[in-house]
Amino acid sequence: MTVTVCWSAKGGSGTTVVAATLALSNPAPTTLVDLDGELPSVLGLPEPVGQGIADWLAADAAPPAAVDDLVIDVDRSTGLVPRGRGAVDAESPRWPELVTWWAERGRPVIVDAGSGPPPAALFGAGTTLGLLVTRACYLSLRRAVTMAPRPDGVVLVEEPGRALRARDVEAAIGAPVIARISIDPAVARAVDAGLLAARVPRLLRREIRTVSSPPALELVR
Repeated sequence: MTVTVCWSAKGGSGTTVVAATLALSNPAPTTLVDLDGELPSVLGLPEPVGQGIADWLAADAAPPAAVDDLVIDVDRSTGLVPRGRGAVDAESPRWPELVTWWAERGRPVIVDAGSGPPPAALFGAGTTLGLLVTRACYLSLRRAVTMAPRPDGVVLVEEPGRALRARDVEAAIGAPVIARISIDPAVARAVDAGLLAARVPRLLRREIRTVSSPPALELVR
C-alpha cells in the first residue's frame, strides 16, 4: 500500500508515535503527513510557522505536487508535511486528487489522522491501508466500533493489567491485530527529550516492523 492512515478512537492511544515510528523505520524515502498537529513535538522539531496540508486543501488552484513544497526534513529519508494553519478539512473535495497523486508517485506516505474518524476520501482509491491504534480499553473499543471506515488492521498498545486480550480486540473491531506495541518507558523518555527522530527505542522499532511484514500484510488483504 502506498498510503497508510493511522488513527485512534480516543486521544492518548499512541497514534502519533506509531505513525512517526512507521515512517522513521522505513528504509525507503517516506512522507509523514500531520493532520493532528502533534508530530513536530514528538519528533523534536521546532513548531512550523509556514503553510501545511490544511492550507493546501483550502487552496483550490494548487496542484498536488505543491504539497512537496511544504515538506520539512526530519532525517535523510523522512519528510514531514505539517498541519499548517487552522484545522484540516476532512470533507475537502481535494482529498481524492491528492491520494491519487500519492499512489501514482509510489513514495510511501504515512498519515497521522489523530483521534476520531479519518477523512473518508483517503480510502477511495484502493491504495490506502487503514490502521486503528488502540489500547485494550473497553471505552476506546466501544467508540471505535461506531466509527467509519473499518480499519484493515489494528496496532494494539498493550498495557499490563488489562482484562481484554488481542483476540477480544479483533472480535470487537472485525480486523486483525497486526502489531502489538509494549508500553516502554524508553519511548516516553525519547519523546519528552525530542529524540524520537534521532533514535527510535530498540523495542519499539522491532515491534513496529511487524506492520509491514509479509504475514501481517497477508492478514489485511
